[in-house]
Amino acid sequence: MTPPTAPAAASHPIRPLGEIVIEIEGVTKLYKMGEETIHALRGVSLDIHRNEYLAIMGPSGSGKSTLMNMLGCLDTPTAGHYEFNGRSVAHMSDDELAEIRNREIGFVFQTFNLLPRSTALHNVELPLIYAGVPPHERHERAWRALEDVALGERVHHRPNELSGGQRQRVAIARALVNHPSIILADEPTGNLDSKTGVEIMALFEQLYEAGNTIIVVTHEEDIARHARRIVRLRDGLIESDEKVGPVANA
Repeated sequence: MTPPTAPAAASHPIRPLGEIVIEIEGVTKLYKMGEETIHALRGVSLDIHRNEYLAIMGPSGSGKSTLMNMLGCLDTPTAGHYEFNGRSVAHMSDDELAEIRNREIGFVFQTFNLLPRSTALHNVELPLIYAGVPPHERHERAWRALEDVALGERVHHRPNELSGGQRQRVAIARALVNHPSIILADEPTGNLDSKTGVEIMALFEQLYEAGNTIIVVTHEEDIARHARRIVRLRDGLIESDEKVGPVANA
């Protein structure tokens, strides 16, 4: 008789990971500053699966910003191999890289990066405009994305008419509107007070539970602890790679 299996954890069961969406192997990045050569990354290897919630941490100069730019196809490695959804990034043209940045990666920045004179709706529509989506469809999709982040009543407000937390929600809606493979967030709570930061991280938790793949770059331990995996960098190398449990809801 087969013995009974142990019951799963009562709360937050471990979610199965999907296929590998990002694979980097032996990636290095060198910068020339005058006569000095800066080794920003020194042979980093990392796999990121679909449905992961990953935080990348490290002190200033650790290489985390360089790694973020590499993952977001904003920069290319000096050496090493990077595959995005099974395709070698090194063999992509500038147009193909731009298409990945627009369609496959949803960016969320610390400074929000919203057009100040445009409404929330138009800001969220921007990736769809670049993708050539017809006006009626992009209007509907942007409106729906804003409703998904609880801003359905603020679609016609401009950034200066919104709080910091609401601006970040607009930025998150913009990141989501193209249904990207991953959401890449750079210090997403850096310009927010602690209460609003908790609300934004609760939104990321909802997005993760809905099946999104999330990568958060942060120097704050309490923000990183919202993820399910923390990769720590130091001096251009991965210092540790650990699985963690979700934080309790505030």
